[in-house]
Amino acid sequence: MKLWKLREKVPAGGVIAPDERLPWHLTIGIGMQHVVAMFGATFLVPLLTGFPPTTTIFFSGVGTLLFLIITRNKVPSYLGSSFAFISPVLAAKAHGGMAAALGGILVAGAVLALVGLLVNYLGSKWINKLMPPVVTGSVVALIGLNLAPTAKANFVLQPGLAIATLSAILLITVLFKGFIGRLSIFLGVVVGWVLAWVLGDLDGSKTHALATAHWLGLPTFTAPHFTINAITLIVPVVIVLIAENTGHVKAVASMTERNLDKSLGKAYTADGLATVLAGLGGGSGTTTYAENIGVMAATKVYSTAAYVVAGLFAILLSLSPKFGALILTMPGGVLGGATTALYGLIAVLGGRIWVDGKVDFRDPANLMCAAVALVIGAADYSWSHGDLSFNGIAIGAVAAIVIYQVMRLIGTRTGALNYELSHPPSTPAAGTTKKN
Repeated sequence: MKLWKLREKVPAGGVIAPDERLPWHLTIGIGMQHVVAMFGATFLVPLLTGFPPTTTIFFSGVGTLLFLIITRNKVPSYLGSSFAFISPVLAAKAHGGMAAALGGILVAGAVLALVGLLVNYLGSKWINKLMPPVVTGSVVALIGLNLAPTAKANFVLQPGLAIATLSAILLITVLFKGFIGRLSIFLGVVVGWVLAWVLGDLDGSKTHALATAHWLGLPTFTAPHFTINAITLIVPVVIVLIAENTGHVKAVASMTERNLDKSLGKAYTADGLATVLAGLGGGSGTTTYAENIGVMAATKVYSTAAYVVAGLFAILLSLSPKFGALILTMPGGVLGGATTALYGLIAVLGGRIWVDGKVDFRDPANLMCAAVALVIGAADYSWSHGDLSFNGIAIGAVAAIVIYQVMRLIGTRTGALNYELSHPPSTPAAGTTKKN
């Protein structure tokens, strides 16, 4: 049985569907483009969390292949490192080390997989009611704001390099269109990295490790350890993963003009199991990648065959310790410049979710849900009780859901929300006085 129908070229004005493929030499080229597209963001996560880069790349490749199998080749996607894990993973590592953080990642993946099974059984309408766009947008935005201090901490280490890297990212974004413009963060990092090398600002011990690293070898694997503290810190990230997977599936459905609603639960389950695998061996939690949607939009090729190539190529890269040592030579200032833009983009993406979802902020439930959640995330509110500990992302995510649902329930029953929307407060015109 053939997995893909062969098409010799992209038809004029048409696309290559998920169950089709171009000749293998073209498919391989497009698959390698997908690796380049995901690489800029995926390799930053282990750098920021202290995880082995090659291990993360390995599990992203394995996770991608698993995703394609579970979704039955219907949803083209690459599973890269999720930025939603960064802050809670850092907090979990501070309390219990890398093994404890991996335990939290594993449990988060298991919860997402269970949600996927529920969606397969019950349908997806309940997810949309529990987490409408105002909630998912707020959670995504507060993650970017919560990560802002991490960007600043790296920025101030080498301000000159950070400014140069950030400037390169901005210039590449505005000067180049299409595929190159979409790689602005990755290319800006390369510019900053090369500049650091020219100026002699690379860490000597790390460059020595690069010189002595072997070209071939297995990634470093680490077993997880389970603690209540790490689990409570990391599991709320599932809310973000649901939003990211939902957005990806709907975007692909729109571009391919196919109804993929029945694949939504499978996508959750696949990403959840990929994250479980990462937690078992020392990789970062995964999510579907918007960067790769850009490649599909540019090439009009949605073939899952290209993603099989991408997954295999990522696994091949992970088998080179020298490649991992190269990544570790990146200076802190370069990271600071890149993450200043990247974390800002995450925050703004939350706003885009509001716009796309046509969120009405005249509605008090929407307004207060976003307002409280953003402050909790930005200020990194925390709460501890015994072995339990929650950070700003966890508290903010839960607050967004609870505030929206409770205000909606009370407001609907009392009519207060409907009254506010249908009777907005009037503002006296300039120069007039309101009469009693």
